[in-house]
Amino acid sequence: MPPPLPPQQLGLRQRFSAMRNVPPFLREIWSTSKPLTIAAIGIRLIRAFMPIITLYIGKLIIDEAVRLIGLGVAHELSTAWQSGALDHLMMLLGLEFGLAIGSDLLGRLVSYVDSVLSEKFTNTTSIRLMEHAATLDLEDFEDADLQDKLDRARRQTMGRMSLMGQLFGQAQDVITVISFAAGLLAYAPWLMVLLAVALIPAFIGESHFNALNYSLNFQWTPERRQLEYIRQMGASVETAKEVKIFNLNRFFIERFRTLSQKFFEANRKLAGRRAFWGTLLAALGTLGYYVAYAYIAWRTVRGDFTIGDLTFLAGSFRRLRQLLESLLTGFSQVASQALYLDDLYSFFEIQPEIVSKPDALPVPRPIRSGFVFEDVGFRYEGADRWALRHLSFELHAGEVIALVGENGAGKTTLVKLLARLYDPDEGRILLDGRDLRDYDIDELRANIGVIFQDFVRYHLTAAENIGVGDIDDMDNMARIEVAARKGMADEVIKGLPKGYDQVIGRRFKEGVDLSGGQWQKIAIARAYMRDAQVMILDEPTAALDARAEYEVFERFKELSEDRTAVLISHRFSSVRMADRILVLADGKVEASGTHVELMAQGGRYAELFELQAAGYR
Repeated sequence: MPPPLPPQQLGLRQRFSAMRNVPPFLREIWSTSKPLTIAAIGIRLIRAFMPIITLYIGKLIIDEAVRLIGLGVAHELSTAWQSGALDHLMMLLGLEFGLAIGSDLLGRLVSYVDSVLSEKFTNTTSIRLMEHAATLDLEDFEDADLQDKLDRARRQTMGRMSLMGQLFGQAQDVITVISFAAGLLAYAPWLMVLLAVALIPAFIGESHFNALNYSLNFQWTPERRQLEYIRQMGASVETAKEVKIFNLNRFFIERFRTLSQKFFEANRKLAGRRAFWGTLLAALGTLGYYVAYAYIAWRTVRGDFTIGDLTFLAGSFRRLRQLLESLLTGFSQVASQALYLDDLYSFFEIQPEIVSKPDALPVPRPIRSGFVFEDVGFRYEGADRWALRHLSFELHAGEVIALVGENGAGKTTLVKLLARLYDPDEGRILLDGRDLRDYDIDELRANIGVIFQDFVRYHLTAAENIGVGDIDDMDNMARIEVAARKGMADEVIKGLPKGYDQVIGRRFKEGVDLSGGQWQKIAIARAYMRDAQVMILDEPTAALDARAEYEVFERFKELSEDRTAVLISHRFSSVRMADRILVLADGKVEASGTHVELMAQGGRYAELFELQAAGYR
């Protein structure tokens, strides 16, 4: 059941401790573009003094107008104009006009600089997010809590640039407040005290509701991810067929409506409470303003202030009240947004566990003896059952082995351990007599070409889909074409309207979709793109018919000459070409040998083979 409203609010200390995120945030903005950052600050610095100057000139205009009325120039306008009596007034009006034009220009310049800097910062942070995500372990991505954290981090990448404008705007407002405060202090110092007392309740209320809003969004992260998932499932090319066949649109729409309505209600309640208390507390600030206004009017009637002074002081107090209210509210919002930065920075603090040692060894070329699994055990995070336990076997250099077994036997997990996507919880894996963890991880993976059963269908060109197998050589068309021939994907590509330049997949306008079997041939070609010493095919031919799979595996056997190779398939007729077959059950090797040897033993392999063969009779 999603939380309706956060039961606990963040403490004041926690809210303000989040301000520690502001300095690194500003450093990142500075490093994004120093010239743009300087421009954003410099323009605001000039704008900070515009309000007080404009208001003071307005006071001078009123005083000058009152003086001219006293002289009676209104009845002799042409004479006054010719005599130059109006020159000072016209100069002041021209100056105020110039300030108005300049203020508008500076405002547009600020918007332009902020927009460009925001876009640049968002792009830079997005790249940093992707780069950091690429360093994390596979286990991290399979953790729901990390998925929530990653989702919040992605949102903050796009949403935190408003904080930059707020911070710079706050600095500008502080300077403006100081200039207005100096003017008020010269006339009536106690007005500043009245103003501060009147605004403190509104600040506390705003801070309180900002913290509640953050708590609500934080607690709702899993539900928001569900909403995004349902939205994607209900309207995407990948799910369209099943949605139509099973008439799932009503199911997804109802699920989305129910969940989104709960989120809406929670936000509505919070917004309602915020509006009520905000109005009540803001009324105190308004009361303070009118008490001050009445005082200034009384002093003017008494003769202490001129009409221009009245206008200047009333305008200064009103503007100062708005600025202080904005500053206090803004400070609370900055503290709230700094809490959101916690989501971004805490993601960056996650460090991978599977990394290369400082003195990591290069992978031997060629691999001499091969791999040895010594009493290896592995259990997925949070799982009670061991995926692999007491697993021991050898994979000799240049040998082609096949892994067979029922679903859940640990075949794919074994491959992931071989590529060091995971490290064993028990035992160790050796490569040429050294622990796999002693080798450089990037070099190890560069020497392994693997296609998993759930390979990615990249909505890129056919050439790029194959080229991603070796990104350092993606532009080498000669290698891509050779890999396509090896993977039997060349015939598929010849049938595409634009050949290797054809975008495949239906996500984009000119994309051409492929059948499951055609996609798999593209994926297999991707594995051949890599000049790897170890080749692994993990159920890559599931969408191919028996004949096509047999041809792929025959080609695989032929092209795996002098390479170590592992293949996984549920079709036992195809794995007969392997040098050795390992039968996995309950996370360990139950039997090992050639097809003939395993059939003679009459164990699980022979039983499964006969069951499968019976289906073809």
